[in-house]
Amino acid sequence: MLSISPSVTANTLSLKPNNPNDLFLVSSPSFTNRRHSSKPISAIINPSSFRNYRPPPPPQQQVYQPFRPPPEPLPSQYGNLDIAGRIDILADRLGLWYQYAPLISSLIREGFSPPTIEETTGISGVEQNRLIVAAQVRDSLVESNADPELLAAFDTGGAELLYELRLLSTSQRVAAALFLVENRCDGKAAKELARAMKDFPSRRGDKGWESFDYTLPGDCLSFMYYRQAREHRNPSEQRTLALEQALRVAETERARNLVLEELERSGEEQDEAEDGEGVTRVPVVRLRIGEVAEARSVVVLPVCAADEREVLEAPFECRSEGEFGVVVAEKGWGRWVALPGWDPLVGLGKGGVVVSFADARVLPWKANRWYREEAILVVADRSKREVGADDGFYLVNGYGDGKGLKVERGFTLKEKGFTQSLGAVLLVVRPPKEEDDDQLRDEDWD
Repeated sequence: MLSISPSVTANTLSLKPNNPNDLFLVSSPSFTNRRHSSKPISAIINPSSFRNYRPPPPPQQQVYQPFRPPPEPLPSQYGNLDIAGRIDILADRLGLWYQYAPLISSLIREGFSPPTIEETTGISGVEQNRLIVAAQVRDSLVESNADPELLAAFDTGGAELLYELRLLSTSQRVAAALFLVENRCDGKAAKELARAMKDFPSRRGDKGWESFDYTLPGDCLSFMYYRQAREHRNPSEQRTLALEQALRVAETERARNLVLEELERSGEEQDEAEDGEGVTRVPVVRLRIGEVAEARSVVVLPVCAADEREVLEAPFECRSEGEFGVVVAEKGWGRWVALPGWDPLVGLGKGGVVVSFADARVLPWKANRWYREEAILVVADRSKREVGADDGFYLVNGYGDGKGLKVERGFTLKEKGFTQSLGAVLLVVRPPKEEDDDQLRDEDWD
C-alpha cells in the first residue's frame, strides 16, 4: 500500500483547503491553452501496510471427476478402429464377449457416458458394468495360468458367471470357476457360491464349521446350506431340502458325514446344546453382515431391555401398510430392530417382541465361552404366555428372585408351579461377527 505525500509540485491541483468548510471545493488555475505534462509525484512505501496482507485464495478446483476405467489393452483386431468402428462392433456384438468388452472402457475414456453408450449400442448400463468386470475376472484367470479348456467354457454366456466371482481373491477364482463348470451352474448358483466362499471365514466358531474345508468351493457352499437348514424348524420341508443340497455339493468325506448325521437325526432341533436334560428346541442363529439388506422379506419388532415392565409396555401389534410396506405400530416406541424373514418369524403376528441381553448366560443350557462374550437378542411371542410344552422355552422374570428376565424350559417351570410366562421364545440371535480371515490381502487383488 502506498502513502502519498500531501505536497504536490506547482501548477497542480491544490489539495489543501484554506477553510475546513471548503474541504470539497477544489480550486484550479485555468487550463486554457496549457499543455498537459506528467509531473513528478513524491511517494514512500509504508512497511506497516503489509502486516495484514493476505494472499488471494487459490482458484477453486473441481472436486468431482467422472469415473474413467483403468486402461485396458484392446485386442489386436480392434486396435486400429476409430470411435465409429468401435460402436459398430458393440452394436452388432461382433466377436466373443470378453473381446469387445474393452471397447466399452475405451469409449468411456473418450468421454462417452454409459447412457450414451446404451443409446448407440443397445447395451444397458448394467450389462456394460457386467462385461467390464467379468472381462477383468477372466484376465485374472488367464494370469493364474488357468486351463484353456476351463477358459473356453466361459466363451458363451460366461460374463454373468464370472461377474459374480469379482469379490473373491485371485487364488479362489480358479477353484470357483472350475466348480461352476463341473456343476453347470447358472448365474444364481454362481452368486450363492461366491457369497458362501466369501462368508465362510467369518463363520468360525459356528456349529460344524471345522468339518468343512475352506479351500474347496463345494464345502463352502455345503456349509452355507447346512447353516441355513439349521435355521428352520425340525422337522420341516425347508430344513430337509437345504440339507439335501448341502449333501449334494459337499466335497470332503467329513463334511458329508456331518450333513448325513443331521439328516438322520429325527425329532431333534437345531443348534444342540446338551446339559444332561435334553437338547435345546429353539433356533440359535448368527446374523450375517448385510443379511438384512439381502433378505427378500424382513420383520420389524420392538426392542426391550431385560425388564418385565418394558416387555409388557412394548407395542403389541406392528403391521405393514400400503404398497411400500410402511410399518405402523399401535403406539410409539424408542427402539426397533429389523431381522430377516426367517422361518420362525414369518408367521409371527401380534405380540412379537425382542429382548436384549448383555450375554447368553440367561439361556438354560450348558454355557460355552461365547455365552459370556456376546450379547444376544431373544425373540418372544407374548400372545403365547401359557407354559404348555415341556420341551418349549419361555421368557420369565426369574421366579421373582430379583435376578431379572431369563429363559427357562417348560418342564422346569412346571416343576416350580409356574403356568404363565411373559411369552414363548421363538429365536435367539447372535450378533454379526467380522474375522480378519475374511479380509483379502493386497496380493490377492488383481
